[in-house]
Amino acid sequence: MNWRAAVEPGVAFVTIMLYIWWLRFRFPYAWIAMLALLIASHVRRREGFRELGFRWNASAPLWLTLWLIAAVILALGLIFHTIRQVSWQGACLSLVLYCIWGLFQQYLLNGYFVNRFSHLLPHHARAVPILAALFFSFAHLPNWFLMLVTLAGGYGCARVYLPHRNLYFLGLAHGVVGFLIYLVVPDSVSHHLYVGPKWFSM
Repeated sequence: MNWRAAVEPGVAFVTIMLYIWWLRFRFPYAWIAMLALLIASHVRRREGFRELGFRWNASAPLWLTLWLIAAVILALGLIFHTIRQVSWQGACLSLVLYCIWGLFQQYLLNGYFVNRFSHLLPHHARAVPILAALFFSFAHLPNWFLMLVTLAGGYGCARVYLPHRNLYFLGLAHGVVGFLIYLVVPDSVSHHLYVGPKWFSM
C-alpha cells in the first residue's frame, strides 16, 4: 500500500467530518474552499468529467432495480401507514432538490473516494466498495438508521459505479430513494435524516 496516497482521502474525510460537526455552524461557506481543493485534486490527476462519471450510462437492469426498490419502500409505507403528509408542490420540490444533493453525495462517494481507493488498492478491487461504504456510513454519525442505509446503499452504488461510471444515474437513484425514505420512514426512526449535532435536536 502506498501510504502517501492514503493521506489525501484520509485528510478529505477528516475535513468533511469537521465541516459536518463544527465548520458549517461557524463558517457556512467553508464548503466552497473544500470543493475547490477536491477540484484541484482532480486537475492535478488530469481527471476529466467522463473519467469521474459525469455521463449517462445506465442499463435496463439498473433502472429496473431502482424502480423495484422504490416500489418496496412505498409498499412498506402503505402497509404500516407511515407515509408523510406533504403537498404535491412540496413533494416535487423536495425530490428535485434531493436529486441535486444526491448527485453531489455520489460524486463525493464515487467520483472522489472510490477513485482514490482504487488507486490506493489496485490489487484489492473487492475492498474498494467496502472501504468507500464504511467512509460514507461514518459520515452519517450518529444517525444509526442512516448509517445502516448508507452502508448498504454506499456499497451498492460503488459496485455499480466501478463498471459503469454513471454519476447522473446514481445521483438520480440517490435522490429518489432518499426522498422516499423521508416520505415513508417516521421521524422517530429517521430523526428527520439529520446527522452530526443536528441529530440531537430531534
